Amino acid sequence: MKPLEHESRRVLFICTGNYYRSRFAEGLFNHLASERNLPWWAYSRGLNINWIIDNSQISPFTAQALRERNIDFSHTGSRRMPLSGIDLRSADRIVALKRDEHYPMLVHQFPGWEKRVEYWTVHDVDLATPEMALAEIEGHVRHLLDELVAPG
Repeated sequence: MKPLEHESRRVLFICTGNYYRSRFAEGLFNHLASERNLPWWAYSRGLNINWIIDNSQISPFTAQALRERNIDFSHTGSRRMPLSGIDLRSADRIVALKRDEHYPMLVHQFPGWEKRVEYWTVHDVDLATPEMALAEIEGHVRHLLDELVAPG
């Protein structure tokens, strides 16, 4: 169960379509934070959700990876969502999944925010298999959670 919004700090995961990478990061983060009883909650958004021509709301790769890890789909949003200024202002921590891809989009769509974002380097399916990319995201998410609970 996710903590109530007013009782938790928020991590925002950003990718292009809010379909694959950010949705997996969100679901995994919320599942693990819940297991650890941490006062953190993640949400995810996309910089260009219309780029995805598939009518489904979540990538089959993400859905499969969540199922394989016994992560309930309630840990990720029910549909793809575009990034907004409210999303950026509401986050305590902002992570974009790939600097080369998302930095220019942030500069164009949300000038000034690009420097407030932490960037990972997780390739999309054009450059990495889902197994590689999702395993990389899992490592980053676990590291982030450890960082959030570290003293000091």
